[in-house]
Amino acid sequence: MELEQIIDIVKEASVLMVRGGFRVMQKESRENLVTSSDLAVQHFLVDKLGKLLPDSGFLCEEEDFRELTHEYIWIIDPIDGTANYARGIADCCISVALVKGGQLYMGVVYSPWREELYCAQKGKGAFCNGHPIQVSDRPFEDGLFCTAMSTYRKAYAKTCSDIIYDIYMQCNDTRRFGSAAVELCMMAAGIIELYFEMRLQPWDYAAATLILQEAGGHICNFEGKMPSLNRASFILAANNGQNCSRLLEIVHKHMKNLPY
Repeated sequence: MELEQIIDIVKEASVLMVRGGFRVMQKESRENLVTSSDLAVQHFLVDKLGKLLPDSGFLCEEEDFRELTHEYIWIIDPIDGTANYARGIADCCISVALVKGGQLYMGVVYSPWREELYCAQKGKGAFCNGHPIQVSDRPFEDGLFCTAMSTYRKAYAKTCSDIIYDIYMQCNDTRRFGSAAVELCMMAAGIIELYFEMRLQPWDYAAATLILQEAGGHICNFEGKMPSLNRASFILAANNGQNCSRLLEIVHKHMKNLPY
């Protein structure tokens, strides 16, 4: 199996994403949306990727699709940034990661409206539209910072606000694009340098994590370790280890323990 085969399947799936005429529905809250396109893309990917790699498992965002006992596991977000997608905002994407023996092995993030396809294979570098990418060398003070206010768990918003303010006062500026996968890939491409989210699911960050790491970036959880690939995780990321450690120090000033 080759990375290009995954890319071809993801591109095929994107036709279901951009064709229009979709329905918008709510999940657990009014902030947490799903569209008929999410479901169509996920069904397509599960079918095609399952045939590409028989006896593989799946961890997918929609319909509580979890099969985690296989050596190979696909982690899929059919549309990351659904709220953007539902409003016609370009910052949304399909995210597909392949885990082999508990380790990230391949990753593809495709944002058709941005016309950007990011991909990586373990140990072989990261690419955007076929061109090698790498993180920037900007220091913390010159860094652009992407973040969010824990949209689905608003009880965490005050803590997020305190952390964001502290980081903002030490860096260049903040941005909010509304898709974790898009933002982490932008970091891999050298566009942003700093990232914080209180709570994300593996399908939000798995593929982009490998792409970022292969581009020279760093990512960690609240304990400074690799984020989980099977449950929700706190996420920090930066263009280098020093900046990532500085983010972690700021976070620990405001939080002694995770609230979940």
